[in-house]
Amino acid sequence: MTPNPYGWLCLAPPIAAIALAIVTRRAVASLLAGIFVGALITSGYHPFTAIHDFFEVHMWPTFVESDRLRVFSFTLLMGAMIGVITAGGGMQGFVHLLTPFARTRRGGQLVTWVMGLAIFFDDYANTMLLGNTMQPVTDRLRVSREKLAYLVDSTAAPVAGISILSTWVAVELAYLQEGIDTLGGVNATAFDLFVASIPYRFYVLLSLVLIPLLVLTGRDFGPMLAAERRALRDGSDTHAGHARPSRDPGGNTPRRPRAINAVLPIVVTLGVVVTLLYQTGGQKLAARAAAIAETASVGKIAATTVLVSGNSPIAAAVLGAVDISPSQQPDPALRDVFGNADSTFALQYGALTGLLLAAVLCWGQRLLTADQIFVAAGQGARVVLPAIAILWCAAALSRMTGAKSVDGQPSVVNGVETYEFRDHRLYTGDFLSHLLTAAETKDGAHSDALPLSAKLLPTLVFILAAIVSFCTGTSFGTMGMLTPMVVTLAAAMLQTTGHNVDGSHPLLLAAVGSVLAGAVFGDHCSPISDTTILSSQSSGCDHIAHVLTQMPYALTTAAVAIVLGTLPVGFGAPVGVVLVAQVAGLASVVFFVGRPLATADEAPAA
Repeated sequence: MTPNPYGWLCLAPPIAAIALAIVTRRAVASLLAGIFVGALITSGYHPFTAIHDFFEVHMWPTFVESDRLRVFSFTLLMGAMIGVITAGGGMQGFVHLLTPFARTRRGGQLVTWVMGLAIFFDDYANTMLLGNTMQPVTDRLRVSREKLAYLVDSTAAPVAGISILSTWVAVELAYLQEGIDTLGGVNATAFDLFVASIPYRFYVLLSLVLIPLLVLTGRDFGPMLAAERRALRDGSDTHAGHARPSRDPGGNTPRRPRAINAVLPIVVTLGVVVTLLYQTGGQKLAARAAAIAETASVGKIAATTVLVSGNSPIAAAVLGAVDISPSQQPDPALRDVFGNADSTFALQYGALTGLLLAAVLCWGQRLLTADQIFVAAGQGARVVLPAIAILWCAAALSRMTGAKSVDGQPSVVNGVETYEFRDHRLYTGDFLSHLLTAAETKDGAHSDALPLSAKLLPTLVFILAAIVSFCTGTSFGTMGMLTPMVVTLAAAMLQTTGHNVDGSHPLLLAAVGSVLAGAVFGDHCSPISDTTILSSQSSGCDHIAHVLTQMPYALTTAAVAIVLGTLPVGFGAPVGVVLVAQVAGLASVVFFVGRPLATADEAPAA
């Protein structure tokens, strides 16, 4: 393997961006600074070349990526839809509809948690719909927007990541299959590993458990406690004593608040998204099956030619074995359909449909004129522009630290790393992942070796995945870098100790679960993560405030996951016992570390 040409310098851009964001509380400026630091490194410290690369290699190409544009479009359309719904009285009506279920702060937070669990098919849809929908409810109950952003973020990636019907499943299955393919002869499928590893994703499961523990006990700790007390005292839309700008694009209280004007567009948006996920996933699978059938047909024709010429005695067997009849193709499983769907396409047109329906409802009931609808949509879209700016910059930084060159080719070619000084990539994730295993140089010497024990593998994998995800801001990229390698490494350790390699061994399952859980943990703590950005934006919360208030909860959950999860499992503890111990440990932390709010928790806001 060719050594990473940048070494530890590849960590400089993400560390600089994250540190500046925390210190200055200016996310966009900090991200831009981090990108320029990276451009300076990859350009050989030539400032004018770095300026050119900053714009022409990193910022502009990132913006014009088709999937990225769809994400931006989805975010704008969702903002516009919420703007029209709010101006037409739909949000106020929805608040009235939820009032019987959310009369108290505790009830409002539990409703948010349950709704977050229900939107399981996509993390982007979860964050945008849940945050925008519940913000008026939690504001009325004086739940801080920092707490709302935490509730939204903690039910986005964790729920989508363990759902077998989500836009995550195909990515996770593909990465697992890559690892299985390198082994050969393993008695397990990617889906077997996916399902069996769910109980071993300790951080993800504990994140979902911590929410009801905090809500039901009425306790918080760290910066979140201060934010909650401030919200009770001054209102939810304040931060550090200063009022935040209103997110209500309507301006005035509508005369006829009707819940149907909010519920119907949101439900239709969800319905269209699910329908398009199913349709695009089915089309992709059908196209793949047709390509396989065409390949088989060509092989059958060739075999027929050989048989007619009399040159192959086995051609008849080939002919008999090949059956390309479409009727013989099994119906694809729902998990495969949703896993292969075009999620950005579905989200974009789902949001567009919801916006159009919201406009038609408000115009048809004469709640808003056409001009007022356009103004409300524009003001709603304007609210999300800061989030789009952060998403753009974070994507550019993530792209710079990734493992592909600017032309989209992977850094690994025929098993050999192909690092180049002038390919504008830093390979940050690759560099960190190579700290986990011994890497060989051309002369066979070992470098960057980290001594491992099989019993510590799940813990080390979890920590490494968290670091990679934190620095790169992408859980998907982290899973792609680490999952195949970890599957191979765990299997090698099992074989070395004389164990059979199958999909039910706790070490393999714990290692796989640790990758996926660690990726989500790092994603939760990183200010350059897309879901973290969208969670703060949709909740009307200052982005850095969301990061700083959520981080103590994430770190606490991760500590419990390691001490009572990955370490005991690595030393042979049954996963069922470990899960019970973790819940008990997390509850103890909440009880002994958490503090109740000074004001009565069950008193709703006036």
